[in-house]
Amino acid sequence: MTQIANGVAGIDVAKDKVDGCIRSLGLRQTFPSTPHGHRQLLTLLRKHKVNKAVMEASGGYEREWAKVLRQAGIEVRIVDPKRVRNFALSAGRLAKNDTIDAEMIAWFAETFNDAPSQTYDAAREELAGLVKARKNLMDLKTRLQNQNEHVVPGLAQKAHSQVLKTLAAQIAKLEAAISAKVKATPEFAKRAEIIETVPGLAGTTSAILIAGAPELGKVSDEIAAALIGVAPYDDDSGKRRGERHIKGGRRWVRNSLFLPCLGAATQHNPVLKAYYERLTAKGKEPKVALIACMRKLIIILNTMIARGEKWNPKPPRVAVS
Repeated sequence: MTQIANGVAGIDVAKDKVDGCIRSLGLRQTFPSTPHGHRQLLTLLRKHKVNKAVMEASGGYEREWAKVLRQAGIEVRIVDPKRVRNFALSAGRLAKNDTIDAEMIAWFAETFNDAPSQTYDAAREELAGLVKARKNLMDLKTRLQNQNEHVVPGLAQKAHSQVLKTLAAQIAKLEAAISAKVKATPEFAKRAEIIETVPGLAGTTSAILIAGAPELGKVSDEIAAALIGVAPYDDDSGKRRGERHIKGGRRWVRNSLFLPCLGAATQHNPVLKAYYERLTAKGKEPKVALIACMRKLIIILNTMIARGEKWNPKPPRVAVS
């Protein structure tokens, strides 16, 4: 991998400020999360002809800064914080603070500069926000329903019931907004039409895939599976053959697909159901078989979207190890 000069800046994002670093020039500076701070950062980057900024995903605080930089014509790449931290540890950098983090992000970006930057899509980001909000409310609803079984009847149970009713109403509003957003965006509507022809997948699931896996149809099957985090990785050394495990990927997408895939593999989808039953008959644990079904489903969808084809009861045979 080649090293690049001062065309990249590492940016560590916090709630109220960012720390920027142009490592090759030894420049480090802090900027407040205000319009004035935005202008200061842009002035610095333009002065030193920086055309690429790299920052970690930080729970959403990075979005405004990424938007400002992109509007100014600066390429933005958002990376996994775990990768940067592991990179720092591999380099023997044990200390951690905002200034050091900005330098490590810059060094990471210089070392792995071949990775592509993300194309900003305002419509997809809005849809992802709606989908994630629905998932959060669904998780909260499930927790309260489980707790409600053990609540002493009376005021506490009544309070739980009221909250559950409110959650159900808000979830319905989000689902309506998700459906409207998909229908109003031609590219999303086209993808949804293809995805929803798969037995067992409905509107909410198609929205999850549209928002969380926009690369489907544009990448190889191996990359598609890895993006969702359903690709198994070897754990071998010498003569030892360890168990293969899935690692990485977009956990929120994988978790959101778990129940729809369970329904498809055990009830609604004849292709996945036959595959699931074949795996369990061979002694595979149900959860392992289900992950394999999820991987098969992602590969089938990747092919369908790439070809612009709807579900075929007898789809092309997909090789899944």
